Amino acid sequence: MNEEKKINITGEPTLDPQVCKFIVDHPLFVDKSCNCRTKDMAKGSPLLEALFAIDGIGQVLVSDNTLTIAKNSTAPWPELGKQIGIAIRDTINSGVTLISDRAETMKPSEKDIRVKIEKLFKDEINPQIASHGGFVELAYVEDTKVFVRLGGGCQGCSSANVTLKQGIAKSIQQLIPEITEVLDATDHASGLNPYYQ
Repeated sequence: MNEEKKINITGEPTLDPQVCKFIVDHPLFVDKSCNCRTKDMAKGSPLLEALFAIDGIGQVLVSDNTLTIAKNSTAPWPELGKQIGIAIRDTINSGVTLISDRAETMKPSEKDIRVKIEKLFKDEINPQIASHGGFVELAYVEDTKVFVRLGGGCQGCSSANVTLKQGIAKSIQQLIPEITEVLDATDHASGLNPYYQ
């Protein structure tokens, strides 16, 4: 009989109280990522099936050895975390392939992500921040990470980080739930009082 592996899982809160990251010291989906939003999408991937069997799990993003999990219930994270930990350990110790390779094909391509974000910036975000003399542009996309550049009144502005985290990042992740991070690629040091130039 196989000896059970000792598996360490670290839970990390995120800015969104409905979302928590779980970092596992064991490969889950090596050098790949997928975003699972329903029980139907989880079918064929034992780890995702086990997580969606937990009441209150709304979405699971797997990226290498990290799970970013969104809940759709009021259950506290410590309570859900215990069940998540059991599901992860049991699935790993069962020796099965954790995530089906077809799960990766469910995420949008970098080109699709770029097209959607550029449209979002043009139609919604830039018209909103133009009144402050600012604009945002897409720098580049790297797998499920998006890098943006802030310009005009937003460059070097003390509120730029809030604008990015509360406004831009939220809008991008609502539009494309597969996005794991929205990062600032702006050189804010060169933006001293750009609003008044």
